[in-house]
Amino acid sequence: VNRDGCQRLDLSGNARNCFLTGNPDSYRNFTGKGLRCLLDVPNTEVYRNAHHGSGRFCSQSSQPLGEKIPSLQISSVGQLPHHFPSWNIQVIRSFHTSPSLQAAPVPLFWIIVKPAQKLLAIILGRSIRKWWKALPPNKRELFKESARKNKWKILLGVSSLGIVFVMFYFTHLEETPITGRPRLMVFGKEHFRELSQMEYDMWRELFKNQMLPETHAGYQVVETIVGHLSESNKDVPQVSALKWVIHVVDEPVVNAFVLPNGQVFVFTGLLDAVSDIHQLSFILGHEIAHAVLEHAAEKASLVHFLDFLSLIFLTMIWAICPRDSLAVVGQWIQSKLQEFMFDRPYSRTLEAEADKVGLQFAAKACVDVRASSVFWQQMELAEAIEGQPKMPEWLSTHPSHENRAEHLDRLIPEALKIRESCNCPSLSGPDPRLIFRLNMQRLLELAEGREAPNSTKQDPSKPKLDFPHT
Repeated sequence: VNRDGCQRLDLSGNARNCFLTGNPDSYRNFTGKGLRCLLDVPNTEVYRNAHHGSGRFCSQSSQPLGEKIPSLQISSVGQLPHHFPSWNIQVIRSFHTSPSLQAAPVPLFWIIVKPAQKLLAIILGRSIRKWWKALPPNKRELFKESARKNKWKILLGVSSLGIVFVMFYFTHLEETPITGRPRLMVFGKEHFRELSQMEYDMWRELFKNQMLPETHAGYQVVETIVGHLSESNKDVPQVSALKWVIHVVDEPVVNAFVLPNGQVFVFTGLLDAVSDIHQLSFILGHEIAHAVLEHAAEKASLVHFLDFLSLIFLTMIWAICPRDSLAVVGQWIQSKLQEFMFDRPYSRTLEAEADKVGLQFAAKACVDVRASSVFWQQMELAEAIEGQPKMPEWLSTHPSHENRAEHLDRLIPEALKIRESCNCPSLSGPDPRLIFRLNMQRLLELAEGREAPNSTKQDPSKPKLDFPHT
């Protein structure tokens, strides 16, 4: 126990909770100055004895997670980081563990062809409209009469085209690794890994002056966590097939992503945002899950298939609409319908799947999986402190922080069973989720107590959560 009344973090699961004890002054100290727990791993044994035995979920790990992880200041589960109010809330609001560019890199050929196909569809539709307008009235009637006489042939042709698309879809279905979910896969996985190397070169060039050296404490913590996650899950062929390479970027952005070829990028803003190593392990497990589940190729395959179908509707829009301005509006409506009815819901599905598999990866590495939902509760609290309006989930490519935390809470019991089957050390002390709720309840009580003397100066219909140093 350090001088702030905070237990030193022990990642084996013992004495890992940093919580406030004593008289109310300790809470005031928490909100005023902030408590800090030092992750002093050289003096602790991390995940020791995590794999004395093997269960059906587990991979035998020859060594525990690194004996020499450098000291890194990370607040522990259940409390807000000491610098929490100074976070860049705008960055936090945009936090996505897999940015759209990394989540679905598009094949190089498709990047070139896609705009050309849309342009050809617009030209074709517009040409059909002009041709129809230029026809004399008598020829229009003859054309309509011919169409009525051959309606069954036209219907057969359209049906045949539909059957071709359906056959293409079902002949390109395959099972997702680990989860077994059926999905459409159009592009080859090896091709995507080659393209991810091109993307990696781009990111490396962009951040070449901000990469932390391998001797840096933050780099070594990330390297050790990723190494232990991959070692603990080496029974998964997709995990052992990739070489995981670490890059820690000195940027305040709260983010991380993993390219399909195993290149891991973590920003120092994320290291500052997480409360402990358990949260960081879960987030990195989530990112590794994206690569293992090949979500990049899957998302690009769906987008490719939908875009090809949309070319038919795009041609029809430009052929039917009487003016170009109306056609532009129709094209915009069609693109938005595709985005909000297919693209974004599908992205949210992939994020939820990565959360589930990432939690399993973390459980097999003997991480305290209960910390996973606390991270998203902290993210939600960050938005509340800033007073930012909540964006409806259907507008986002990611689940809302609240729904994400609830989803993880439902998955945690099964993850704890996986953890137990891997003979991990038992988790002692209070549940970090309970600690977080108690801290928030106490903070609200303190805020109400501070607001009481000034209640006549504030609108009671708009309560404000106020911290001493925000």
